[in-house]
Amino acid sequence: MLTRPVPPRPSPAARRGRALVVALALATALPLAGCHDGTGFRAEATTRTAAPAPAAARDACTPDMLRFHAGAAPHRARHMLLTVTNISARTCTFAAQPYPLLHFGDRRPGPLPPLPYTRPPAPVALPPDGTAYAAVITAGPPGGPGGGRSAPGSTAEKVSQFGVALASRTTPAQVGVDGPAPLHVDPATAAVTYWQPGRADADKW
Repeated sequence: MLTRPVPPRPSPAARRGRALVVALALATALPLAGCHDGTGFRAEATTRTAAPAPAAARDACTPDMLRFHAGAAPHRARHMLLTVTNISARTCTFAAQPYPLLHFGDRRPGPLPPLPYTRPPAPVALPPDGTAYAAVITAGPPGGPGGGRSAPGSTAEKVSQFGVALASRTTPAQVGVDGPAPLHVDPATAAVTYWQPGRADADKW
């Protein structure tokens, strides 16, 4: 009777090696099994975080959203204060046109120029019932170019209303000037500030 040779038993180190190979194979196969249902691939097994939705863009302020008020600045010669209040139910912004486009009569073909050093750090945004301000220098100083109201050759004229536009190539809205008497405005030397977020900011100019 022949005796079959008994195969040598694997050493403990070899058994540990085989167990490690099997464990690695199972770990590799598990994610694939979780993604496949026999009919095709489902959504990925890992969860992806959705990107945050972009913030809604604010509307540009339009004349129908606003109420204007204009009048002589108290105790300040050659100054008028223009006030605008948001009467709508949503926030609007002056980012696209950061200063008012003011039209006085027919002697000046375009709007008053802005004073560049009055630009605030950020465009003014108006929440509902919010108010912004712009100072209008109605004429240059008496000794400056154009001469101001009383100088010889001055082009100053009496103004009881003027046009305000919020964007170029649009029809200006007519705004009346409050007060017992019309203002004297010299379109040749007048200028306007950028929209300011507070009354004190406008009074600085």
